Amino acid sequence: MSIFMIFRIALKALNRNKMRTALTMLGMIIGVAAVITMVALGTGAQSSIEAQIATAGTNMIIVQTGNFTQGGVRQGQGNASTLTPDDATEIAKLPGVQYAAAGLQTRGQMIAGNQNWNTQAQGTDVDFPLIRSWQTAEGAFFTSIDVTTASKVVVIGSIVRDQLFGPDVNPVGQVIRIQNQPFTVVGVLASKGQSGMGQDQDDVAFIPYTTVMKKLRGVTFIQQVQVSATSATEVTAVADRISSLLRVRHKIQPGDPDDFMVRTIEEMANVRKEATQTMTALLASIAGVSLLVGGIGIMNIMLVSVTERTREIGLRMAIGARGRDVLLQFLVEAIVLSLFGGGIGIALGFGFSQAVTIWQGWPTAVSADAVAIAFGFAAAIGVFFGFYPARKAAALDPIDALRFE
Repeated sequence: MSIFMIFRIALKALNRNKMRTALTMLGMIIGVAAVITMVALGTGAQSSIEAQIATAGTNMIIVQTGNFTQGGVRQGQGNASTLTPDDATEIAKLPGVQYAAAGLQTRGQMIAGNQNWNTQAQGTDVDFPLIRSWQTAEGAFFTSIDVTTASKVVVIGSIVRDQLFGPDVNPVGQVIRIQNQPFTVVGVLASKGQSGMGQDQDDVAFIPYTTVMKKLRGVTFIQQVQVSATSATEVTAVADRISSLLRVRHKIQPGDPDDFMVRTIEEMANVRKEATQTMTALLASIAGVSLLVGGIGIMNIMLVSVTERTREIGLRMAIGARGRDVLLQFLVEAIVLSLFGGGIGIALGFGFSQAVTIWQGWPTAVSADAVAIAFGFAAAIGVFFGFYPARKAAALDPIDALRFE
């Protein structure tokens, strides 16, 4: 018997009980759609994290001050005062370093006219927008002369602009007061949204780090140095060079702990990426249970079909059909159920993924691998769960089958 004829008979047999066939496929449809949707959610989350890493800065390395201990009380990372502007200058000279920007932070009330807003004032250097690939929407970033002279100039984020001056207002040239000191607005940064840690990157004001040191905080140290390596392959090597340089400059003896911390963006994102991958695998596994249930449903219906069509099987074998023809017939019916259900499930998976993106705003990405795996798994389930009923049908004795009532 030709394979074409086998498919025709299979479709006719399934078409006799449309409702039962549809309900049988439903388990497979739900399973495949669930797998694709869940994997799309996980893939979209990973893509979002990678995009956030890219917007945080290309090949970025962050050098921070380390632990500070006073009276036996350990203050934790970021509280030491051992990192200096000279450290930042020497870091910028290292091979593989493209940009470097010293920085420290403060916080205060910002006042413009009769409006005020409490936000973070971040002291930084002229390389900062180059490291972070951050453009200005209005005006320009401050210059190296502003840093050298500790000028009272400020570049604000879009949230600060909206709160102090109103949306779509160009505040360049306006004066705002920070800790009761006047600062001239020289630029407004383009909106960047939330960071990977959930912080609003637009709710900030950038000031020359020398101004923060001398006129806002009255200190001689910095809290961090943001560094950009010349290429992605140089990141690890540059981080090691920075650690070696600072250990020498800070006179740290072999075996003693660092009084600074060097981290790359990839290191900081690894935990979130691993958690996302684990969650994706968990969701896909749960969705995979639906496929298993769908496969059991197919086997159940095929066993019922064998019982209902026992006389038909006996008649076909009596007129010359071989056991393998009957085996192939029922196996093809199970596979057709799986593949039709898998095809509809793939379409629904795409639809559900788009719906989640539109209604919930969650990023999703349907990968070709997920589609191929889901469809292949559907076919494999058809073969696996259809084989037993097909073999049972092929093993029937023609005489007993013809006598079956």
